[in-house]
Amino acid sequence: MDPSLTEEWLRETDEPEIRAVSASKSDDGDWQVGIWAQEFFRDGPLGVELRQRVASALRAVAGVTSAEEQDNETWYVTGTPSGEALTRAAASVVDDMADRLRDSEEPP
Repeated sequence: MDPSLTEEWLRETDEPEIRAVSASKSDDGDWQVGIWAQEFFRDGPLGVELRQRVASALRAVAGVTSAEEQDNETWYVTGTPSGEALTRAAASVVDDMADRLRDSEEPP
């Protein structure tokens, strides 16, 4: 684990390009949540839906004060949520969309 991180959660699956997510808490108390599928689904309809749903799911986690997209695959989350709750919230979105993402004509 990176020494600047105080906590790290990783949801590993047999389909990382679709279902893998992570949550890492920095020593300042803020979180970065990684959504692997966002690397592959960017501007198309599924990418837009994925981002909207992830934003809603992360903001609904108890203790979250803000959740903003930091870069293409990473969300910056502030507040006092648990890493487990953030990981579960993100995983619920990608799990719900997995069949559509897998069957999409967009990459991966």
